[in-house]
Amino acid sequence: MMAFYWISLMLVSCAFAGLLFRLVKGPTVADRVVALDAIGISLVSIIALLSLIMGTAFFLEIILLLSILSFIGTAAFAKFIERGEIFDRDHNR
Repeated sequence: MMAFYWISLMLVSCAFAGLLFRLVKGPTVADRVVALDAIGISLVSIIALLSLIMGTAFFLEIILLLSILSFIGTAAFAKFIERGEIFDRDHNR
């Protein structure tokens, strides 16, 4: 079973490297946002696999925190792409 964990870790790490390339080289902003979201998912996967390999539950809080931050970042980028601003400001004051 440990060999399966190590092989999965190597495959997810290779995907992480490809996503970093797409984040830097992405032709559009939408491609970069999707790559950033996928990087968050793969980072959570890498930490979960390391937690399984080490046999500890210590990293579960880190996984939860990264998942929440990834979701908030994706929602903020989606709002920025849609409206052009993240925070709504009342310009009539």
